[in-house]
Amino acid sequence: MAIITLTTDFGEKDHFAGATKGAIYSELPDVKIVDISHSVSPFSIPEAAYIIQNAYNSFPKGTIHIIGIDSEINPENKHIAIKLDDHFFICANNGIMSMICSEIAPEKIVEINIHDKIQTSFPVLDVFVKVACHIARGGTLDIIGKAITNIKPIKNIVPYVNEDKSQIIGSVIYIDNYGNVVTNIKRGFFETIQKGRPFEVSARNYKFKTIFSKYSDIVNFEIPEEKRHDEGRGLVVFNSGGFLEIALYKSNTTTVGSASSLMGLGIMDAVSINFIKE
Repeated sequence: MAIITLTTDFGEKDHFAGATKGAIYSELPDVKIVDISHSVSPFSIPEAAYIIQNAYNSFPKGTIHIIGIDSEINPENKHIAIKLDDHFFICANNGIMSMICSEIAPEKIVEINIHDKIQTSFPVLDVFVKVACHIARGGTLDIIGKAITNIKPIKNIVPYVNEDKSQIIGSVIYIDNYGNVVTNIKRGFFETIQKGRPFEVSARNYKFKTIFSKYSDIVNFEIPEEKRHDEGRGLVVFNSGGFLEIALYKSNTTTVGSASSLMGLGIMDAVSINFIKE
């Protein structure tokens, strides 16, 4: 049985997500549909790229992923279908797939060309669903598009490294449900530049000299619980996706606040790492 996932900025109020699922079930009543997220910030390509990169490989090989972000077709925003890592992705060619494709080479990319057969003002419902159901039935990508070799990149996807490799400058690409701030600096990239040197992570006026393995590493469990006062303390970790993340321990936007709100960090804000000469 085929699995089709949905990642969109539709939200829960409007009919868009429900209508898309209904269109899929009308074509394939036995398919499984999984919502990855409908809460991507409107038109936020970096958010969608981060979410799909960290979610897709938890699904079985052969899963089909519809990504409905900024999908209105125009001369600068064509539609594509990609086979990568034995998964299929259907989306606009607006940079969403460049984060994954920078790490894993696609097996095949096609520019979808069935639009002349479909009248649409809602391409996720009309075009992406048709393509997903075609693939789910065992259809090939060659039938629904022409092969291409390159996709549009996201700007600033790779952090900047200065000439003497004493500094990395990254940017915020995602703010999660806890208000934790995720950057585009990955663990492997950091370690390649670091080469064991001490460092300082800077975000606005906040500085950190330690990157923890997990959030609770900031807690000294030898101190009695009533004397710790750890909630709301700032820290830096490499999160489960391997991205450098600035967080507050047990953050809560209604009580202790969050890294985003208290530090004033938003999407595309700079986060730097300075390496210290020993």
